[in-house]
Amino acid sequence: MTSMYGKSFNEPDEVKAPPKAHVSVIKLGDMNASKLVLEPGWKWSECIQPTVGGHSCQAGHVGVIVQGQLMCVHDDGTEVLVKAGDAYYFAPGHDGWVVGNETAILYEIVGAGKDFGPWKSA
Repeated sequence: MTSMYGKSFNEPDEVKAPPKAHVSVIKLGDMNASKLVLEPGWKWSECIQPTVGGHSCQAGHVGVIVQGQLMCVHDDGTEVLVKAGDAYYFAPGHDGWVVGNETAILYEIVGAGKDFGPWKSA
């Protein structure tokens, strides 16, 4: 098995299309890279929670936002606004939403089997 990979998000291994979002997942050995395109008006508690349930998102997220803005509020009240060019970590137990009228584009990398949420595949 090779230990080097290069794949395009134009040919993802998996696509997920929850409301107001498009997620492309690329499998890289024991890691997954995801490109998230979140439309204005996207909010976890409105677009994802009705499908997955729970009080808040229980996945941890590590990534980089390359376009737009995303607000994340943790269950303990901690808030963080990330903007294009920022790296981020959101601990489990949060809500998040796109800020403003610009589409947010984010990239996240997680260990395989540690998906950022049980969003339905397209």
